[in-house]
Amino acid sequence: MLNSIHHAAIICSDYPRSKHFYNEILGLQIIDEHYRAQRDSYKLDLKLPNGGQIELFSFPNAPERPSFPEAQGLRHLAFSVKSVEHVRDYLEEQGISVEDIRIDEYTGKKFTFFADPDGLPLELYEE
Repeated sequence: MLNSIHHAAIICSDYPRSKHFYNEILGLQIIDEHYRAQRDSYKLDLKLPNGGQIELFSFPNAPERPSFPEAQGLRHLAFSVKSVEHVRDYLEEQGISVEDIRIDEYTGKKFTFFADPDGLPLELYEE
């Protein structure tokens, strides 16, 4: 029935800053970009190497997402990586704060968290 996640949609507060973060820092390829004048909104489609996508939206006056304490709804977005240490080191070189690496008690895999420019929790999870 369901095969995979096609995309995750993110609403950002500062479109140029978030576009730079997801495209330039995280290296997601731009598929398409549209400015929707009737909504005063951008829609940016970004591609992950496995074909999954992130839709990045800007909307004027969008309310902040409550994250801490954790709110109901989407908890975080996790990215599969070959080496958590390698990606953590890269992100820290870019000035991005990354939590300490932990071990998943059920799978034995390494993982850690960081945040996008709006504080959306993002996870690195080792393959």
